[in-house]
Amino acid sequence: MERIIQLYQGLTGKEPQSIVPLAGAGSNRQYFRVLGNEQASVIAVIGTNTEENEAFIDLAKHFKEGNLPVPAVLAVSEDRMVYLQEDCGDVSLYAFLAQHRQEDGTLDAEALEALKATIRELPRFQLLPLNGLQSTFFVHCFPQQEMDRTSVMFDLNYFKYCFLKLTGVEFNEYKLQQDFEKLADDILAEQTDTFLYRDFQSRNVMLKDGKPYFIDFQGGRKGPIYYDVASFLWQSSAKFSDEVRNLLIGEYLDALQSQPSPFEFHLSTFQQRLHLFVFFRILQVLGAYGFRGLWEKKTYFTNSIPLALHNLQTELSLGVCEPYPYLKDVCEMLIALNAKEEKSRAAEEAKKEKVAAYLQQDNSYLKKDDESHLTVRVFSFSFKKGIPEDESGNGGGYVFDCRSTHNPGRYEEYKPLTGLDQPVIDFLEADGEILTFLESVYRLVDFHVARFKERGFTNMQINFGCTGGRHRSVYCAQHVAEHIHEKFGVEVHICHREQGIQQTLNA
Repeated sequence: MERIIQLYQGLTGKEPQSIVPLAGAGSNRQYFRVLGNEQASVIAVIGTNTEENEAFIDLAKHFKEGNLPVPAVLAVSEDRMVYLQEDCGDVSLYAFLAQHRQEDGTLDAEALEALKATIRELPRFQLLPLNGLQSTFFVHCFPQQEMDRTSVMFDLNYFKYCFLKLTGVEFNEYKLQQDFEKLADDILAEQTDTFLYRDFQSRNVMLKDGKPYFIDFQGGRKGPIYYDVASFLWQSSAKFSDEVRNLLIGEYLDALQSQPSPFEFHLSTFQQRLHLFVFFRILQVLGAYGFRGLWEKKTYFTNSIPLALHNLQTELSLGVCEPYPYLKDVCEMLIALNAKEEKSRAAEEAKKEKVAAYLQQDNSYLKKDDESHLTVRVFSFSFKKGIPEDESGNGGGYVFDCRSTHNPGRYEEYKPLTGLDQPVIDFLEADGEILTFLESVYRLVDFHVARFKERGFTNMQINFGCTGGRHRSVYCAQHVAEHIHEKFGVEVHICHREQGIQQTLNA
């Protein structure tokens, strides 16, 4: 912290008013928002690798000189391990899309405009090295200067060892390796001096005053333009429709062709090359899902595998895998295995529905009358002030302790806010702890609500407690209440006791 203070004093001549830790991302870098009395806030970064820091600092300099919307690096420590950069705000494109996704899953007009503005900037990043900068642009790229055969084979073997082998599908490694070699040849067939952002996705785009600003480009290197388009538009969590993808591809191509560049671009081959990289990205993603889901048993990643396999099936139907016949056979085996598992899951769900229908009929005598219905009461509270009483007299339900998760209340920036405010929501969801916690809660609560409905019970209470009853408990209570109402259609009463907030979700 002392090093951040020294850098800030050197930059502004004054001591910072406060230094607020920000939620971490996927790396070990630490981020802080540094606030002064009069000066605009800045972001302080403490890195763990000098070369990675150098990559960001050097690329940011090039991008700023090219008038691209990235944070300027304002100050750097002598050992290059700490630096200050411009603050691009709190709202990521990822969070913005979540707020502007309608009930049917479609994106509203504001979301589409933000997406169009974002993807139109991509060609400016990709083509910047072609403007006489080739000799210096990629010097500090980390961990390598270009996308080469070694990196492509690493990703393909990641898919093989971290996903394919864990599924139990039997395959001939020699034949698969031959197709991997052919695929690598095709991936690297076009040699250009264009920039590959590498991690071009909605979490790395910040919206400030309605305009996109780009961060986390330190993993960029020399590489083909198709990779970033595939990465952005086929990101599984984004769930873009084909209509939205086609719209954004059109915006990208229009922006690409409007840029002066010696880069030779053939519109007729763009779609073919793009889908080759979509296929390659799906294999990469399955490797990650296999490691995080099948190996580390993280539910979010396990649940994402069927979506990725559906995307894979779509790419196979387009003929993208025809030049790699054995790899195609392996992919088809994976798709068939997924279809079999989905059929099994559907049969199990149908079985559960039959049992539920029987139980409902068998326990109908427990209902007081035809008008009886279940009401669920969900509370957030502070353990310091005691657990809420069950005024219904039912005496059942749950009390969940949210204090095991990261506490926003420890940081000045979040103290005046509650778990209903977007900055707190983003903070809690950033490291995934609260989401993992709620996955277990949903399984317990869903079973309980379903059985209470079947048996004609009329009351159920669920309580979420934390230290102050302001952030974590409020977030959890609100999300669980909305989940129950959406899934079961029952009447839900929400009470954030310490905040004096009450809400009813009618049946």
